[in-house]
Amino acid sequence: MVLSACSVVRVAIPVISVVALLSVSLVGASQDSGSVIPAESRPCVDCHAFEFMQRALQDLKKTAYNLDTR
Repeated sequence: MVLSACSVVRVAIPVISVVALLSVSLVGASQDSGSVIPAESRPCVDCHAFEFMQRALQDLKKTAYNLDTR
């Protein structure tokens, strides 16, 4: 059974969103209280999430293209 690109995207986007939220919460929980990095020198959580989602969407596009070409 061959899945269409739309069905792959419908399933992958919620999964990627959950993984992104879990990874952001795990990163925040693993920081030591003694090693505080000034806010000016670290990117915001939104920037990390945006970059993660951009890479995930690029991967989805590649996967959808590969499925379409088969």
